[in-house]
Amino acid sequence: EISTAAAFVTRLLRAAGGVGEEQLRCFRECLQGAMREHYKHHWFPLVPSKGSGYRCIRINHKMDPLIGKAAGMIGLSHERLFQLLPSELTLWVDPFEVSYRIGEDGSICVLYESPQPGGKAAKQLESRTSCKEEWRIGRSSPSKSYNMMTVSS
Repeated sequence: EISTAAAFVTRLLRAAGGVGEEQLRCFRECLQGAMREHYKHHWFPLVPSKGSGYRCIRINHKMDPLIGKAAGMIGLSHERLFQLLPSELTLWVDPFEVSYRIGEDGSICVLYESPQPGGKAAKQLESRTSCKEEWRIGRSSPSKSYNMMTVSS
């Protein structure tokens, strides 16, 4: 999950151009390390939605600290990151699933999904257990129909 998320952000930087391959490799490794450390005590495979908000990577007029830390290691400023990455990005890194949304009203797209051990489907403990659900429920604009899209690499 962490590798998929870090690779996705790295691909966004690569697509924007202006960052060398060695810098991108270092960025990806630094981001993976920062995410592993940050998520160490907030990873619950038996209850994948637990801690979802803590693991949510967000760019929304502020740079996510994990992305900012990894970019700083390769000499990219927050200002440069805002030029290279989408201004509105949400990336959910959960056990068994990584998904993202670009823009506030964009579709939620699944980057990675794997079955849970034992073949059990995730049980939703309550209606507002994940960062994604908080976003959907807390909308102030009229609800819209959102399509899920699976992206494979």
